[in-house]
Amino acid sequence: QVQLVESGGGLVQAGGSLRLSCAVSGRTVSNYVMAWFRQAPEKQRDLVAIMNTGGSTNYVHSVKGRFTISRDNAKNTVYLQMNSLKPEDTAVYYCAVGRDSSWSSGMEYWGKGTLVTVSS
Repeated sequence: QVQLVESGGGLVQAGGSLRLSCAVSGRTVSNYVMAWFRQAPEKQRDLVAIMNTGGSTNYVHSVKGRFTISRDNAKNTVYLQMNSLKPEDTAVYYCAVGRDSSWSSGMEYWGKGTLVTVSS
């Protein structure tokens, strides 16, 4: 059984930082595409950052230079370091694991999300 458990969300002032963690069980993070998505109130869930098995990463334009996705293979955990946070980053953040090692295969399992609130 694959499980993803996010943590690290909370309330932070604009300009601050948070690090989200996603502990994964049942699937080895280094063998699959891993990603972070977010969903703001009344909006659709959007991709924020994605990492493939080789360690290559991509980010949505609005977070480039501010957010960093990474993984710790020994802990089987994926992280999202978020710096210079803005009120528009406020959302529920979800971790997801891909169907395989391909960017294009889509995501298969999701965590339940962690809320990030950025105050102005």
